[in-house]
Amino acid sequence: MEWLEKYASANPVAYSILLISMVAVVGLGLASLKFRGIGLGVTGVLFAGLIFGHFGFDMEHHTLEFLREFGLILFVFTIGLQIGPGFFASLRDKGLALNGLAAGIVVGGGILTAIFAKVFAIPFGAAAGLFSGATTNTPSLGAAQQTLIAMKADEAIAGVPALSYAVAYHLGIVGIIVSMIIVRLLFRVDVAREVAQFEESQRSDVQQIERANLRVDNSNLDGLRIDEIPSLHETKITVSRLKRRDEAEVHVATLTSVIHTGDTLLVVGTKPHLESFQRVVGVRSNEDLMEAPGEVTFRRVIVTNRPVLGKSVRQLGFEAKYGVSVTRLQRGAVEMMATSDVQLQFGDALVIVGNASALDQAARELGNSPKELNETNFIPVFFGIVLGIIAGSLPIALPGLPVPVRLGLAGGPLVLAILLARIGNIGRVVWYMPGNVNYAFRELGIILFLACVGLKAGSQFISTLLSPSGLLWLVCGVLITIIPVLVAGIFGRAVLKLNYMTILGLQAGSMTDPPALAFANAIAASHTPAISYASVYPLTMLLRITVAQLLVILLGG
Repeated sequence: MEWLEKYASANPVAYSILLISMVAVVGLGLASLKFRGIGLGVTGVLFAGLIFGHFGFDMEHHTLEFLREFGLILFVFTIGLQIGPGFFASLRDKGLALNGLAAGIVVGGGILTAIFAKVFAIPFGAAAGLFSGATTNTPSLGAAQQTLIAMKADEAIAGVPALSYAVAYHLGIVGIIVSMIIVRLLFRVDVAREVAQFEESQRSDVQQIERANLRVDNSNLDGLRIDEIPSLHETKITVSRLKRRDEAEVHVATLTSVIHTGDTLLVVGTKPHLESFQRVVGVRSNEDLMEAPGEVTFRRVIVTNRPVLGKSVRQLGFEAKYGVSVTRLQRGAVEMMATSDVQLQFGDALVIVGNASALDQAARELGNSPKELNETNFIPVFFGIVLGIIAGSLPIALPGLPVPVRLGLAGGPLVLAILLARIGNIGRVVWYMPGNVNYAFRELGIILFLACVGLKAGSQFISTLLSPSGLLWLVCGVLITIIPVLVAGIFGRAVLKLNYMTILGLQAGSMTDPPALAFANAIAASHTPAISYASVYPLTMLLRITVAQLLVILLGG
């Protein structure tokens, strides 16, 4: 390997790129190996880095630090953009109880870590790494390391979290899966029945948007405008088409259209709202206005024109300008009613109703350029990263802590990305990234981060693992993994009577662990656990980053 050493000294930049690429290739090869559908995932890169580091491969210190931190920023920022739109929605309704349990798992793991650190005199850096590894959460490792750097810890201490993380990680995945199995055995769960019950509850909870043809039989409505119909706004019903009793053709229905008894309305809304609205208007009609003659048609249009972003459906004024009605809006995977006050975001898909020429005009105003959905504007991305780094450097004084908390390079970009993705845009600056681009940057970021962490810690990993301290960390890590997850699972089943599919998703999501989710899906033979996984993932990610920092500050202060 003498030639490689000469190459490294003569071409340090090229050597660094070569080494990182070699670690990535080997690590991703390890990641592809699976046993019964379970594997290391991208964390295989960490273990590849440990192997290379153990055999003496290393790179220039500042280059390694840059690649590690830049990879971490890319990873957490793209995660924030992904989870931002649904973050606050995940905290509402049934998600509130699930997130409460997930928060209990995170905090419980933090408390156990602090107890073990005090009882067994585990160094505070190692304790933070144990918390991250036992809970299979890489961003919290980055947060812990950033906090150590901010506290001006010795370089040897700053590298310890990576060692304890690596020691605890591989049994962390196993511990989550074991907890899932124990809950199933304790409560003698019939998986097939639980899946059927879960799917039935989902069907009853999700209110699909439907159409109905209603004949106006209520004489009290004769001569009223559509926007004067009682319960129209309360039920959020949209009236899209109107057929006069003495005419054959169908017209676009606007809020100012006047109705008479005997007229037929095509209305859009959820089933309960349609039933309420029907009681006011009249009876169901056998006539389908979708099939009736006339120039009225509909079109699905994508919002890509930046001047309309942030405007409400009312502010668009399509009814007055073009005689076009907006009936539905799809944002991501969620379909909703296009109420007059809903504000448009980049990528929203609107269903609009009108004649062909009017729809052309409305589509031009909205943009309707699918090509733009696959393009990435990097100005908002790097501007968001700038804001995230600034936010991460701001000190947050909390009572009882010896030093202020900082979100750091892990928390700052994550929080800002969540907020920016939720806002959607500021003027013409849009925080939108195509899903495939987001995934690519997220994977690139975590590969860079894990490769650098592994290379830095590799020289000490084997000796640490085989030492009494390493074995102690291993045992403590298993307990930190299993106890909180198992307690939450038992409490959720015995007290809250949660469906087993919900518990599986909760346990995997509280650990932000895709391999555990894959195992849960395999148990269920469906993707039902992914629903609760997605509900708790955003808050859990944020809490794990925060708790890792608090452990460093409280134990090291």
